[in-house]
Amino acid sequence: MRKTIRDLIIRNRSVRRFYEAYHISMETLEELVDLARLSPSAGNLQPLRYILSNNPERNEQIFSCLSWAAYLKDWPGPEEGERPSAYIIITGDRSISHTFHCDHGIAAQSILLGARAVGLGGCIIGSIDRKRLREILSLPERYEILLVIAIGKPREEVVIEEIGPGGDIKYWRDEKGVHHVPKRRLSDIILKI
Repeated sequence: MRKTIRDLIIRNRSVRRFYEAYHISMETLEELVDLARLSPSAGNLQPLRYILSNNPERNEQIFSCLSWAAYLKDWPGPEEGERPSAYIIITGDRSISHTFHCDHGIAAQSILLGARAVGLGGCIIGSIDRKRLREILSLPERYEILLVIAIGKPREEVVIEEIGPGGDIKYWRDEKGVHHVPKRRLSDIILKI
């Protein structure tokens, strides 16, 4: 089991290019949200609510409210044909709580691990034109838009590598389009106090 969860986490990279024509069923999206539902919640309040989209027209509207890959300055985001097939928008219900602690992070990780387990990939997006997205969705004010998760069949290779001598943590793409993600060494993040 240990190897299985480690392998799943290693494969669970942020994917930003997809096979857009690959259809993801509403049933699959609901199964992914069910993983989030079963995940821990601060005080067990369970204030998160989800908006699901696998409709191309709605997806295009959602896509227009998102910013992609800040470190890739010359890349505005996925082109047509490489965009996500689906989205899960995580919101917090303010009638239950005004603070959502780390619930949305836990939920997002559960969703992405579930997606990876069935051959899909995704990307957590926090850079959102929330006002515009709220208008597009006709979302009542009681729901705070926390994150958008883009989901699809991965169309890119993403690899982990150790941070180089300069200590640069910025992800990058090589000439073949492989996405490289530098990670700090384990010995660099454990404090020996």
